[in-house]
Amino acid sequence: MAEKLVVSTPHAPAAIGPYSQAVRAGDMVYLSGQIPLDPATMEIVEGGIAPQTRRVISNLAAVAAEAGGTLDDCVKLTIYLSSIADFGTVNAIMQESFKPPYPARATIEVSALPRLSLVEIDAVMYVPVAR
Repeated sequence: MAEKLVVSTPHAPAAIGPYSQAVRAGDMVYLSGQIPLDPATMEIVEGGIAPQTRRVISNLAAVAAEAGGTLDDCVKLTIYLSSIADFGTVNAIMQESFKPPYPARATIEVSALPRLSLVEIDAVMYVPVAR
């Protein structure tokens, strides 16, 4: 089995529980779910689903960069929404942030998210070690 390496950056929110921002195992990097916390204040971004989704994607991008990748290296996303009514808005923002070929994805409506955020996204990246 590949060695597990913890990925951590101050440019994304610190973990609010017993987990790592990301873990690399060989060529795969598993990014923990990000909620719309501002890494400087650790407060939820206000203004609704659009600014919250952009903050989540920015947080994911910071962790991806620390792991030696970019959002383009994402092969799988899972999006958790507190309201499926926000699906269209999130899709539009995803098109601003990701380009084809898009990662595989699941979107799930949940009853609640940490800190009452409206969105959480986790990701899996493929980033060859010998890059």
